[in-house]
Amino acid sequence: MYESSLSFEQVLAIVKQLPNIEKIRLSQELEKDTRSRVLTQLLKAFETDELDQATINAEVETVRAEIYARKSSG
Repeated sequence: MYESSLSFEQVLAIVKQLPNIEKIRLSQELEKDTRSRVLTQLLKAFETDELDQATINAEVETVRAEIYARKSSG
């Protein structure tokens, strides 16, 4: 978790005051962070001695393609 003296509501109020371009930038950064965490969890779930790096890379690319497809269609 995070340590902050600001509540979620206070952070949200600050974010709502940002110019649109900064809101978009913040959204992109949050999405990158979330995507990274999901991919890390996926890799841990598939972590065995039986998987080689090529298999792991293929799984990661599959997930990225799925995320991109969902983002593009939504």
